[in-house]
Amino acid sequence: MSKRLIAAASALALSLVAGAASAQDFQALARQDLQAAHDALAANHPAVAVPGEASNTFRSWVDAGLQEALGQVGRVNSGDAHAYLMRFYATGFRDSNIRMEPTFEGMGPFFATSWPGFTTGWRDGKYVVTYVKPGVRGTPPVGSIVTECNLRPIEEYARDRLDGWEGDLNTEAGRITTAPYLLWNRNNPFSGSVPSVCSFQQGNRRAREFEIKVQPIVAGDIEAAYRATVYTPPAQPLAIETVNGRPWLHVHSFADTADWRAFNGAVESQVAAVRASAGFVLDLRGAAGSGVNSSTARGYGLANRIWTPEFTVSRQPAAGEITYRATQGNRDWYAAALGRMEADPQFVAESMPVIEDTRAIVAAYDAAIAAGQPTFTLAGRAATPDTGAANPVQGPVVVLVDAGCSGGCLDTLDLLSKLPNVRIAGSTTAPDSIFIEPTVQRLPSNYSDLSYGHKAWTSRVRANNQPYKPAAGLAYAGNPTDETAVRTWVGTLFQ
Repeated sequence: MSKRLIAAASALALSLVAGAASAQDFQALARQDLQAAHDALAANHPAVAVPGEASNTFRSWVDAGLQEALGQVGRVNSGDAHAYLMRFYATGFRDSNIRMEPTFEGMGPFFATSWPGFTTGWRDGKYVVTYVKPGVRGTPPVGSIVTECNLRPIEEYARDRLDGWEGDLNTEAGRITTAPYLLWNRNNPFSGSVPSVCSFQQGNRRAREFEIKVQPIVAGDIEAAYRATVYTPPAQPLAIETVNGRPWLHVHSFADTADWRAFNGAVESQVAAVRASAGFVLDLRGAAGSGVNSSTARGYGLANRIWTPEFTVSRQPAAGEITYRATQGNRDWYAAALGRMEADPQFVAESMPVIEDTRAIVAAYDAAIAAGQPTFTLAGRAATPDTGAANPVQGPVVVLVDAGCSGGCLDTLDLLSKLPNVRIAGSTTAPDSIFIEPTVQRLPSNYSDLSYGHKAWTSRVRANNQPYKPAAGLAYAGNPTDETAVRTWVGTLFQ
């Protein structure tokens, strides 16, 4: 079957799923999925058996959060509402590695059912107007700070409207990625529609009240507003170009669906020029996504291609101790992952050590389960002494990050941050917990997937839920969506 026919078939299947879902009792589906997610997490998540503060939030939410979510099931009236309630329960763990995501094509970032003709972004700790549709009158000007909506302080209003439903407002990344939705109606029955009135402040002036008037949505409106507020990776996430005379390596995804084969080939063919240049940029903005085998291996593979394995090996973070919860469910996940790894010729060629480690983990699961042990601990890769290999990269390196850098991107930064002449610049990344490497399972309704980290990296140097934050002088304070301004600013870091 051709790719075009496959795409057409997929689109038809998604439309049929959405149509079938509309005729079903979403409240019953929500109860069923929430209970199944709770039971899977309680049975398999390592936080149940691993002591320490990182586990406390999980323990306090797994049962209480289920009851809170079940208490709101009566308001579930659509597939979108089902997806929102699943996300609410998952986000309450305050662990970015616990997610519940719809399996059907639903709301993307460029979605709203109504809006006021403008949008807001998170800038320097405040909600600020970032975009006004040309021609819309009676709106606050760009740059205005939102101080309250519907007579409620903006922090209180934002938490009720966004926190848990759209993302985690306890994190900088969550603030940034959800800010455009502050005043939009995203078809979430739990958070209400567009507010009726909000107050905005310009500079030192007294805040001024504006009536929020709903505007008709024309095709492209929501996407234009979002793209003007939050950095959005290009359609081609992996590429190399020359900017201001320096190589600029784009890595805006860690997903398997990205064309890693072509990109790695391009890096290998141009690596001599990259190493010999007067500095280069490794752009990891928006680098989210996960791989079926290992997104971290993608990042380490790229670093090894540029700096050579001989140079990076002594600088790779020691894994220390990894704690596994010994359940049949977790063991089966590893066995399935091992089968996929062994069936992928490219992964076998590039990542045999990962395969060997996975074989050892499956054997350890079998032994622990047979012995009735609740957990077992394995020593990860130990620190490697410096080999004395010379640094092949001649110039300074700027690694550009933002709130979209998550998952394997953070693991890659754990290595890159230890390489000489490398500086991390841009804005604060997403965080991740010490409960890593996802198990993904379909929930009973077939309309949602649960994902959670199934092992605990208790000895990780980077603390639980700690993001990367660029140091003073390396933090970008301008408009993150103005690519010309970003590139000009990055150029100053080489001066």
